[in-house]
Amino acid sequence: MNIKRAEKPSVENIVQKHTMKFSKIIADPAIRERWEKVRRYFFLRESTYDMTNRCNIRCDGCYYYEGEKQFTGDNSDPVDWRALMKAEKERGITYVVLAGAEPSLVPELCRVCYDVIPLGSIATNGFKMIPESVGYKIHISVWGNDDTSRRVRNAKHLLERQIENYEGDSRAVFVYTFTRDNIGEIYDVMETLSRHECRVTFNIFSAPVGYAGTLRHDNASLSFARKAMMDVLAAYPDHVLFSPYNVVAHTHRLGLHDLFGCSYPRMNPSTDIGLGRSFRQYRTDLSWDRSASCCVPDTDCADCRHYASGSAVVTARLYRHASDPETFKAWLDYVDTYLAVWVVGYDKGKNLLERMTPPPGFEL
Repeated sequence: MNIKRAEKPSVENIVQKHTMKFSKIIADPAIRERWEKVRRYFFLRESTYDMTNRCNIRCDGCYYYEGEKQFTGDNSDPVDWRALMKAEKERGITYVVLAGAEPSLVPELCRVCYDVIPLGSIATNGFKMIPESVGYKIHISVWGNDDTSRRVRNAKHLLERQIENYEGDSRAVFVYTFTRDNIGEIYDVMETLSRHECRVTFNIFSAPVGYAGTLRHDNASLSFARKAMMDVLAAYPDHVLFSPYNVVAHTHRLGLHDLFGCSYPRMNPSTDIGLGRSFRQYRTDLSWDRSASCCVPDTDCADCRHYASGSAVVTARLYRHASDPETFKAWLDYVDTYLAVWVVGYDKGKNLLERMTPPPGFEL
């Protein structure tokens, strides 16, 4: 299918064009209720932090072991981490993302971060349980069934181990990453996770810079992943934290930057407002480099469909989606999903829109 890209108006023109319409859009009681629900979280301002350069498994296509960040030394001094978190809080950071290589190997540092900034999430392979005293959302990466985990991640019985660690844990969200090779496995994996009452969201493998392996998507695999996501979303509505617009945004033949424009400093030179001014990506020695700062460093930007990127890139485009009730419903579903995935205690509502709708200015 041909993709038609509309001419991009300025943000100011979008606001002016839709100001009069917005009051009519939110006159719908269902839309207004969802709008009031999500807008209470507009205070969230994130940065990300690599906790250690150690990992207990090694995965094909790993983002952490690309680029220069893998060569930085570990600062494992809790005093230094506490000082960093206090400084971050003072400059307005309200949400932290603790990531690579493997944060579960330094639980004492995770607890220091939680004690200072109590809103956040941790990206983990799930092989080792993070103590319950760390009250962040726990994102557990799933890359297929146990056979695939053994082949791609060099880990035996990983899904079984993940479920043992996090079954019944309200912090836990299992993040199924669709690669080109594992799309069909989601049906059996989802049946297993739902049987254990696990909550699941979806990610699309986005290749690191220079990646030449077999996991990178093509148009055919993106289409296959789109169908699988919609199938599973319909079959397990009580266990899947996703929406049809999430499906569209992350399986489109164009990446997130081409569809929405990336807000992270690596692709955004502006330091005036938003992520361009506030976001930092700290390495394990507590240094940071603005030119390399994004939520998943060393990703090939043109191929980026990462769920973590979308949590900021798509949600930042409120005015672009405030054009008509259907498009705004789609955006509200996306934001509602994002908050349910990333914020402890936030419950996802029923999707307002059950069908896929195109991103503004593009076709499906």
